[in-house]
Amino acid sequence: MERLHPLMLAGTGSDVGKSLVATAFCRIFLQDGYQPAPFKAQNMALNSYATPEGFEIGRAQAVQAEAAGIPCHTDMNPLLLKPNSDHTSQVILNGRPIGNQHATQYFRREGREVLRQAVHEAFDRLAARFHPIVMEGAGSIAEINLRDVDIVNMSMARYANADVILVADIDRGGVFASVYGSIMLQEPEDRKLIKGIIINKFRGDRSLFDEGRKQLEQICGVPVLGVLPHLKDIHIEEEDSVSLERKNMEAQAGKVNVAVVMLRHLSNFTDFDVLEQDSRVHLYYTNNTEEIKKADILILPGTKSTIADLMELRRNGCAQAILQAHHDGKTVIGICGGFQMMGQEVLDPEHVESDVERMPGLGILPLTTTMNGEKRTVQVDFYWETSAGPSSCKGYEIHMGITRSVAAGEKSKPVTTYKESPRCWGSYIHGILDNAPIIDELLSPWLENKEEESAFDYQAYKQQQYDLLADAVRHEINMPELYRILRGE
Repeated sequence: MERLHPLMLAGTGSDVGKSLVATAFCRIFLQDGYQPAPFKAQNMALNSYATPEGFEIGRAQAVQAEAAGIPCHTDMNPLLLKPNSDHTSQVILNGRPIGNQHATQYFRREGREVLRQAVHEAFDRLAARFHPIVMEGAGSIAEINLRDVDIVNMSMARYANADVILVADIDRGGVFASVYGSIMLQEPEDRKLIKGIIINKFRGDRSLFDEGRKQLEQICGVPVLGVLPHLKDIHIEEEDSVSLERKNMEAQAGKVNVAVVMLRHLSNFTDFDVLEQDSRVHLYYTNNTEEIKKADILILPGTKSTIADLMELRRNGCAQAILQAHHDGKTVIGICGGFQMMGQEVLDPEHVESDVERMPGLGILPLTTTMNGEKRTVQVDFYWETSAGPSSCKGYEIHMGITRSVAAGEKSKPVTTYKESPRCWGSYIHGILDNAPIIDELLSPWLENKEEESAFDYQAYKQQQYDLLADAVRHEINMPELYRILRGE
């Protein structure tokens, strides 16, 4: 097939829907017979994923790769920032941590060319294997104060000779100003790269925007390729935890109530997407002690800062509520950082996370964790013992620290998963709840007197959602015009 230019989805701001639209185009190009691959030079997210080679990338690019029908790779997201606080982030280059940096240090000009060269080389490797490359920008392309140090937006588009499509969120208001301003604030050479506009998250009758569409094209000199509706009924794994605020709900009668304890530094919340879609379950996020008490199952999720969040659980009363739930026979499980919290103590002699060298854990499991500076990132195949026998399962690990058993009579050795009973266990394995046998065992004690329904096939569901997303976007986008743009016509 003819080779297409790279396509960059740039934004008028953060959370305008760039990742979702990029995912849609990855699927559309696959359906149309191409070999697409996603690319985001620099991503900032706590929600990450382990590649088959055991390296770390942003979750959004892993999702986009899945939509494109290919394994994820670090070249798809060569630079990942994982925030430690409001001002510092762990910097991950080509899948491996290279240290923590303050924002002012990261955005300085000195040393910037090293990162720029690294992301360019990653793009070149990817472009040699796939096409078209579906690129994603970060935040707003109009941050002119960061133009000299930009390596992810228009400077990356220039390097890739990409056709840029500007994505704007009409739901937040001010769409004319945000689109016009984003285009007009570009340097003339960058303005020429912007070949189209997509209006996203439209609610109601789109014919009401017909005149607005014409006006936008007139003042910007760029065609509006489509107006996408608010796709609330299509479920694609999200990267940003902004959406979790909308899921901070209460327990519900008639379902198995699963409460994910809301942590300040919560990460990898996509671990719970399967439960959220399971019709037998009502899942909600909370740090309200009364709502914790109402849950049948409590999950302590992953966190970027185990010690800080453990301290916060004690401060806000959640720690005591969790211990009471465990005492009352509720199911309590922990994943990654939540697994570490369930132990007897968390030690940090090298001050990897904080100045606190020893923090008592919740004491639910006979474990102790020692933090160290080495991060483990690996995809894993494992067996889960159920009443019907061992089941083959998959997942991935991304964590710092070594956890050992201190149970009486057991030799102290590193553990990835500790299962005291079906109602009390913890694991370092992210994606562990994507496995149907584990979900069935988790829910089985609580399904009595509740409506029986079949287990949820998450993998089939995800593929269905990618197709639904592609169909919805294809229906609203002028695809012939987009293909003309990508062919350079």
